[in-house]
Amino acid sequence: MSVNDFVVRFANVNGTGSASANALFTKAVFRMGVPVTPKNIFPSNIQGLPTWYEVRVSEKGYLGRREGVDLIIAVNPQSMKKDYADVRAGGYFLYDSSKPLPPGYDRTDITHIGIPLMALCNAEFIDARQRQLFKNIVYIGALSALLDIEFAVLEGQIGEQFKGKEKLIEPNIKALNIGVDYCKENFDCPLDIRVERRDLLGDKILFGGNSACGLGAVYAGATVAAWYPITPSTSVVDAFAKYAAKFRVDAETGKNNYAIVQAEDELAAIGMVMGACWNGARSFTATSGPGVSLMNEFLGLGYFAEVPAVLIDVQRTGPSTGMPTRTQQSDILLAAYASHGDTKHPLLFPASPKECFEMTVDAFDLTERLQTPVIIMTDLDLGMNDHISDALVWDDKREYDRGKYLTSEELDRISTATLMSAVSKISLRTNGSAKDEMSVVMAELDGQANSDHAPSQPLEQFKGKYGRYLDVDDDGIPYRTIPGTHATHGAFVTRGSSRDEYAVYTEDGDAYRRNVDRLSRKWDTAKELVPQPEFFRGTPPYEGGVAAASADGVVLSACDGVIYFGTSSYAAEEALEFLAAEDIHLDAMRARGFPFGQAFRDFVDAHERIFVIEQNRDAQFRSLMMIELGTDSAKLISVLNYDGMPITADNIVRQIRTSFTK
Repeated sequence: MSVNDFVVRFANVNGTGSASANALFTKAVFRMGVPVTPKNIFPSNIQGLPTWYEVRVSEKGYLGRREGVDLIIAVNPQSMKKDYADVRAGGYFLYDSSKPLPPGYDRTDITHIGIPLMALCNAEFIDARQRQLFKNIVYIGALSALLDIEFAVLEGQIGEQFKGKEKLIEPNIKALNIGVDYCKENFDCPLDIRVERRDLLGDKILFGGNSACGLGAVYAGATVAAWYPITPSTSVVDAFAKYAAKFRVDAETGKNNYAIVQAEDELAAIGMVMGACWNGARSFTATSGPGVSLMNEFLGLGYFAEVPAVLIDVQRTGPSTGMPTRTQQSDILLAAYASHGDTKHPLLFPASPKECFEMTVDAFDLTERLQTPVIIMTDLDLGMNDHISDALVWDDKREYDRGKYLTSEELDRISTATLMSAVSKISLRTNGSAKDEMSVVMAELDGQANSDHAPSQPLEQFKGKYGRYLDVDDDGIPYRTIPGTHATHGAFVTRGSSRDEYAVYTEDGDAYRRNVDRLSRKWDTAKELVPQPEFFRGTPPYEGGVAAASADGVVLSACDGVIYFGTSSYAAEEALEFLAAEDIHLDAMRARGFPFGQAFRDFVDAHERIFVIEQNRDAQFRSLMMIELGTDSAKLISVLNYDGMPITADNIVRQIRTSFTK
């Protein structure tokens, strides 16, 4: 008997209405207090090709994808042969027995469960479309009996799903009961894999990363979204539209306090975003790898002209159009160095819906603090699948960080300082009454300068003349002005061409070098502002350990570390537990931001070998470490997965274990 520890896969035909039925199953397990994680594996065409929905139930809370399937609900003849082969020995194969199975489906190591799904629906429902849709609900009812899922939970969900459409509730409940009754009459229920109610989830939620990003943008104060639809990022803006309609409509006038623009392409979208950000509005776009490729030109402009912008990259399998409905972490280098010339962009790596929400909010603060585009690196797995997550939390006292910008009063003070300097010089050259009059003016200006609005220390560094690209704080970040702030002061030309500290065009090599060197100082400042890594098992300072060999030839070591990020975290942390059970103990660090700060560097320096887990072919994150930290390539061992499916703990264990075997 396996309680709360199995994998179920639904094999359906795309476009047959199975998605909502399969989600019903996931939510039922969730509401019974048992950890569950679904993966929607769907084709990129609209209708007709196979689609799978794989659900892992894990009482231990493992939320990564697991290899092997314990129960398959096979209702797609096109994929049935492969689905049949994928069932683990000892598992179950549930199929529509309205027609007999073709020859070859005769495994003796699995249990066949034939239910005449279509025949049952044809007997009970008249409408042809309903027959197809209720076939999906019938197998959910069957699972209720076979896996001991509480029927009342399913009934409650049906009621919620069709609230306002009550006439649909009764036939759906009827379809559920058809499945339940057939199984109880024909099989021993429940099976030896089943769900048993627990209280393991507390206040956790079941939420998707794209929805969390869209909600985060609303809470971050975003008022403009411009984008071009592309899988798997479109639902980010859909979510923003949904939540903005709820939270950003003027209560008195009924007018929307936000704008959503569908551009003609991704290049236009990021251009609109930068225009809005340059003009003071918080703005963002969402796209995937092909869109980031098109956005390179504007991202370079944003870096060099120092214009804020937030880009949410929901990564998918590339290159080119690749496999647009499969997941990957393969835009790392593209995003980090997007555009030509010496260009770098801060990256944030969320690993859960909660972090999607939080990092989206943080990204808007960071982009204005740093005055450069900031890219959130999520992926299809995180964005389009529901995940169990800690509840989202918002502090109403939180104030947005708008970074360094000058107000009208501050610009006046800078200008006043200019006048004081000029008057002082004139006064020294005059005598008699003219000198006395100048003294009066000086006293007035001095009074202004020493009033409550006296210039702060940074403003004094302007020495009476505002310079858009002056580094008066020595952190590489200049002060910007937002258009319309002042009628006569603070204006400058925003350009992608070389300029001096006062935004005046120049091709002087020294001025260019001063500018790009300042951008490097800003990059150094960013290293400690981006989200810092989290550490597991070992914590700084790392004491390391002495390598030794066990009797079975496995090297035991505390000198090695593991680095992972994003959705690789689920499988990586599960794999660390498996390896620890084999006496392979590894320190671990989850990267959350780029550029790498001191804590990240300390972890790398403290370990003899580091396994870098990532989901792409070319070990892009490893390359990033070699480029930015100068880490010896021999020290970094890649653990890769790039078949378009989320990485599994089993896969990670196999790859790491190899390095420990003599």
